[in-house]
Amino acid sequence: MKPVKPIRIAVASGKGGTGKTTIATSLALSLADHTSVNFLDCDVEAPNAHLLLKPQFNAHQQAVTRIPEVLPDKCNLCGKCVEVCQFHALAKIGQKILVFPQLCHGCGSCTWNCPQEAIREKENPIGELQAGSAQSGAIRFAQGLLTIAEPMPTPIIRQLKKWQVLQDDAVTILDSPPGASCSVVETLRGSDFAILVTEPTPFGLHDLKQIVGILHDLKIPAGVVINRDGIGEPIIEEYLLQKNIPILMRIPFSSIYAAGIAAGKTLVEIEPDLKKNFLKLYDHIKQASGGEKSA
Repeated sequence: MKPVKPIRIAVASGKGGTGKTTIATSLALSLADHTSVNFLDCDVEAPNAHLLLKPQFNAHQQAVTRIPEVLPDKCNLCGKCVEVCQFHALAKIGQKILVFPQLCHGCGSCTWNCPQEAIREKENPIGELQAGSAQSGAIRFAQGLLTIAEPMPTPIIRQLKKWQVLQDDAVTILDSPPGASCSVVETLRGSDFAILVTEPTPFGLHDLKQIVGILHDLKIPAGVVINRDGIGEPIIEEYLLQKNIPILMRIPFSSIYAAGIAAGKTLVEIEPDLKKNFLKLYDHIKQASGGEKSA
């Protein structure tokens, strides 16, 4: 019999400020009372889940990409590397091949296609991976930190998801970056279910539609948490009914919640009874995603 592969749940939003991390951290705390949890903060440009879960970091690893280095004594300036690079990370200027690391995606095409074997790859540091434990060890927490001015968060997210510091038998929650960019797609990739956090406003609806389109292409089932419920018009409900996407939970617009979160508390610390709601949400996810998977 094949071993069971625990569910991977991505928490995403089409825009920033909807309360995505608020939902992700409270779900993690609710599940931690009953099972082991991995929590990945994939918002590597501005990670903030650690402010709420307060992990003790005990593991660090440099995040790198591999970029080309041209060997002048072997290069005959044929320009094949420039020709095959889809990202314009190399250019032939006079009697030299120039490399622009900020444009390089590390695909290796230039190295593979060089007829003179005049290109080797070298490590290019782009940030750091950090891991630790929270909630007395029930939550294994990991995050990436992209170095300021580095242009591409996707490689560090990919490395974070593969980092061998996580618990094999734990439910994994991935806190996605906001928006609908490549970094969001990389976070969502491989997930069994996506929780979409939105707010009942025209901006919330506009950006929700973008992330729903991405999930449709990735064939990942999803449900929605409506945060700040009670403001605006019922435009979110009408759209979700049309798309047959379930509402998993509603978080009412509350000054008490706002004050607590501003003070660094999670929703379930502000109102412990909400843990029951998050556990019901998790039960729905298990059913919608077909339960835990065989590895």
